[in-house]
Amino acid sequence: MAHVSGNRRTDSASRIIVASPQTIYQSFLHPEALVSWLPPEGMSGHIDMFNPREGGTYRLTLTYEMDHSNPGKTSENTDVSRVKFLELVPNKRIVQSVKFHSDDQEFLGEMKQTWLLESISEGTKVTIICENVPEGIRKEDHDTGLRSTLENLATFTE
Repeated sequence: MAHVSGNRRTDSASRIIVASPQTIYQSFLHPEALVSWLPPEGMSGHIDMFNPREGGTYRLTLTYEMDHSNPGKTSENTDVSRVKFLELVPNKRIVQSVKFHSDDQEFLGEMKQTWLLESISEGTKVTIICENVPEGIRKEDHDTGLRSTLENLATFTE
């Protein structure tokens, strides 16, 4: 059985996106849409077995497209994860469980990722909260990746 430390952290990021909560919510429910904006800058993505319902899962492979300082979680240039939709509240909230496929103990465990969509006059305030972040994910790298993903989501939906 894998050892997973109890000293996990929570990372978060938010951004105002000039699009409706409905438009943003829908971008999570179609694999072609999701894979076009979810990968942070410098990465591309591929989704297998996509089932967008509470309890449904998908398998996400992120591939580094350029040189990077740290190896991938699954292989030298990939991060593979199994994502489960824990909660889908239309136009308000998406809660997911993320488990990385890795031989490295520092990437094991279940990370909970909550996406909050708050309707505001300018559009939607989107907040990502990642709880139980694996120790192997450096905070600086995660913060950069979360900001990049939000920028991609804005570009995709605005």
